[in-house]
Amino acid sequence: MNSNKVLVVGGAGYIGSHCVRWLMKSGRQPVVLDNLVFGHREAIPSDVPFYQCDLGDEDALLQLFEKESIDIVMHFAAFAFVGESVDNPLNYYENNVAKTIRLLKSMAASNVRKFIFSSTCATYGSPEVLPIKEGAPQSPINPYGQSKLMVEAILKDLAAAGQMSSAVFRYFNAAGASIDSVIGEDHDPETHLIPLAIDAATGKREALKIFGTDYPTPDGTCLRDYVHVDDLARAHIAVFEKMGREGQFQHYNLGTGQPTSVKEILEAVKEVTGHAVPCIESPRREGDPATLYADSSKAKKELGWEPAFTNIQDIIQTAWDWTRTHPDGY
Repeated sequence: MNSNKVLVVGGAGYIGSHCVRWLMKSGRQPVVLDNLVFGHREAIPSDVPFYQCDLGDEDALLQLFEKESIDIVMHFAAFAFVGESVDNPLNYYENNVAKTIRLLKSMAASNVRKFIFSSTCATYGSPEVLPIKEGAPQSPINPYGQSKLMVEAILKDLAAAGQMSSAVFRYFNAAGASIDSVIGEDHDPETHLIPLAIDAATGKREALKIFGTDYPTPDGTCLRDYVHVDDLARAHIAVFEKMGREGQFQHYNLGTGQPTSVKEILEAVKEVTGHAVPCIESPRREGDPATLYADSSKAKKELGWEPAFTNIQDIIQTAWDWTRTHPDGY
């Protein structure tokens, strides 16, 4: 097998497309699979092999694995809207769990035994101890987080059975865009705070809704750990050296360890863009914990990973540069 060839499932999406670029920088050959429901073909370099199909299409997957000598699979193709998961849990369990099982079955049938999984801090639910370490109790409070935790459990069982080597990354809040502004965040609908705030600041949308101003935090708004998307991508490359024989299961938090409130984000967007963010105070959303931020010391110790972006204004600057050069997205 070609150890340099990596299948990026969901590689036309936000985090996946940044990983594709970092794979190329590291001298590896990415192969992208994406159904383009949320991804963008324009986010993928034209010389990267691209398969437009669904991660649950076992026949297409088996054909892909037969054609391409894949050594490692990276999986980013999840539904990831917390509120939507509360309203439509079956859709989330079907896409995020059932289809991932089909992907894993296709890998097993094709003798592909290394898997890197995009998980989430939402698996921790409302933590009692902060910052959050990997050993903290995992008690999701929404179907999105539960669906990710289910896949983690499956990967642990496959490792215990000696059938798979897996690395799981529990992201905190992915943010920003590539330094050169070639790729960035273009969701429909957009639910992430920073692009929504930029759109409100520039008049692209009328106002930003702040969901909850009565949390037990210094300014009453939620605190989150914003980690730059390129920093997330670099961790996925760093773990390759740790992907040994079948039977290994590794899990890492990825965050900066620095919580930022919603109101602090709005102030930072104002400073970066030069425009105030008009906002409307709204009730809390179901499924939103007050505070989430990471202890990422395990990734630092074992992978040598350090976030290059630790200042929220620097992260927002990359998002702003992307927005200015791509006012209508891709």
